[in-house]
Parts: sequence; structure tokens; C-alpha cells
Amino acid sequence: MSASFVYAAARTPFGRFGGALADVRPDDLAATALSGVLAKAPALDRSLVDDVLWGNANGAGEDNRNVGRMAVLLSGLPVSVPATTVNRLCGSSLDAAMIASRAIETGDADVVVAGGVESMTRAPWVLPKPSRGYPAGNVTAVSTTLGWRLVNDRMPKEWTVSLGEANEMLADKLTISRERQDEFAAGSHRRADAAWRDGFYDSLTVPVPGVDLTRDEGIRPDSTVQTLAALKPSFRPDGTITAGNASPLNDGASAVLLGSEQASGAIGLDPVARIAGRGAHALEPQLFGLAPVEAAEQALRRAGIRWSDVSAVELNEAFAVQSLACIDAWGIDPDIVNAKGGAIAVGHPLGASGGRVLGTLAHRLREQGARWGVAAICIGVGQGLAVVLENVS
Repeated sequence: MSASFVYAAARTPFGRFGGALADVRPDDLAATALSGVLAKAPALDRSLVDDVLWGNANGAGEDNRNVGRMAVLLSGLPVSVPATTVNRLCGSSLDAAMIASRAIETGDADVVVAGGVESMTRAPWVLPKPSRGYPAGNVTAVSTTLGWRLVNDRMPKEWTVSLGEANEMLADKLTISRERQDEFAAGSHRRADAAWRDGFYDSLTVPVPGVDLTRDEGIRPDSTVQTLAALKPSFRPDGTITAGNASPLNDGASAVLLGSEQASGAIGLDPVARIAGRGAHALEPQLFGLAPVEAAEQALRRAGIRWSDVSAVELNEAFAVQSLACIDAWGIDPDIVNAKGGAIAVGHPLGASGGRVLGTLAHRLREQGARWGVAAICIGVGQGLAVVLENVS
């Protein structure tokens, strides 16, 4: 078995729902991220890309028909470069990177691009197709933007609660207060704003053609615990989760260039980080926020390290309560988690978030000169993924 490495990462700035990227098709966003990460390896003969694995959660609109292959064609890569689309909901692009790393380690590939895209703005409404004839009455159009839709009646009701209600249940179960959630959310905005001002994201982001968006659109640097406390609960009248302490709806794309050690010469770059461990875990759908806990423990065991060895964590902030639940369960220093801001501020375009956390982690380790890091993400319907990176830069 050989090893797999991260060589480069790139993403678009993330736009708000209905914001700066609203007029950009998801396949065009995907092509932008794919072209952007390959631009970091100008010496690489594009025909040597063995595969492109692309994450996407919705896939009901312009991102249908294998958006990974659409990105390859739209980005001008040789038509001989194959591509597939991976759907593990919020974990799709991290899953794509994990699959790519396995292909490299087994010798099935030397150079693979993994990434993901989501335009939550442009996710369409869908109508269920009748099994025969046409209904005489009204038919309801269902939004594909987020969450359960066209639910199977055989599913237990407790499994199919909304994502927000599931996290209210988590807050009750673990006694995580509104104040803690708001404090965490305010910190996410503060850190993201500082990272952009300090130039951390300059080398990680690529502009979207025709769009005047130079940084993540959802960052609110003036957010404080006091301003967030004034927001009304979103899911329960007496609840703790608000629009301020949960990730927003977003548009964007991310990409990671992966390769074997032997591919360094062809890529023309030195590797940044080694994929040292992977983990996947599942539990009851309504407890999805806790799934990264065991996924990360698996990844650490497979990497042969412990939490005491870890210097940096990138945990996708779907909700503040879910992030706090994972941090508490791991028993780690909160200061090593999302030091450059997280999804509450940066945004969470579902299929793109896994690539974002992995790319950010690799660059954080390089900046810090630290050896070990963990990227983790919770996934609707009760799943979680995690990857351990070893800095080799």
C-alpha cells in the first residue's frame, strides 16, 4: 500500500442564499473550483488526472446528470478525464476525498481531484411524478434546498424531525445552553473575519468569473453574544437555536488535489499533508450531530495517534450545539477547533463543506508547523465522517 497526499486546495468564496452567487449555475461553480485547484499545479499534464470525484447533496436541478463530469467538461480538461458524483449529503466532498485517497493507496490512481459543490439558492422545487395518469387535485411542490423531502411513511417519526428540531433535542439531552451556543457562534464570526483580514484565505480561494465576491458573504464581524441573544428561536418558541447560532444556506464549491508520493514530479508540487486515517460512523438519524464523535475516534485509531497529539481540528459547524457536543465529547481544547472560523460564519454549501474543512486543515497545519490535525463533519440522517492529516510540508 502506498500513501495518499494533499497537494493543493482551492474553493470559491461562499455566497449567501440569494446573494452574490445566486445567478451562477452549480456546474459552473464546480468548474471554477476544479480549474482553480489545478491552476496551483501548472506543470501537471491535465491528461494525467486519473479521476475526478465530486460531492453534491441535492442533485435535483442544474447539478443533475453527474455534476462532476459536467465540471470536467466545462473546465476544459481533456474529455478523457473521467468523473463521478458522490452523495453523502453534507459529507459528500469529504467522502469524495476519502474515496480518492483509497484509490491512490491501492494503486488504482496516482492523481485525483476531489471536491464538491452546492447552490442552495438554485435548488429547485420538485413535484412527485404520478404512477399513473394525472391527479385531479392539487399537487404540492417540494423544496430540495435542505432537509427531508418526499418522506417514506415507513420511517419512524422520530427519525424524520427537522434538522433544527433534532438539534434542539440534542441541546436538551446534553444541557447545552443558548448562551454557550451564541458565544460559540460569535467566536466563529470573529475568527473568520480575522483570518480573511490576515490573508489566510487569499491562497485558498479563487474568484468566480463575472461575480464581485472577494470573501465569504455571510461573515458578520459585529456579531456578539448580546446581538445574537436578541434573535428569536427558529424551531421552538422556547428553543435555543436561532438563525445566528446555526449555519446559513449557501452557494459555493471546493476542490482538493490528491496524489501519491510518486506523483509529486508530475504534479510539480511537494505534498502538504498525508491522509493518515479515515473514519465513518452512523447512529439514529435525529442524533446526527453526535456522529462525528466516533468517526474521529476511528480515524485517530487508524492513524495510530491520540487526541493529545492533535494540534488543529476543522469541524463543520452545522449548528453551534452540535459542534459543542462534539468538542465536549472529545474533551479537547476548544481553541484548536476552527481557528479560522467555521460554517456558522463562512457558510455551509452542503456538498462543498467537506472539501473546505479538509483544505483549511491542511493549510492550518502548514501555517502552524504542527504535525497532526482532524477534519470532521456531521451528516443528516445520522452519519459522520472524519479524516486525520499529517503535515509533511
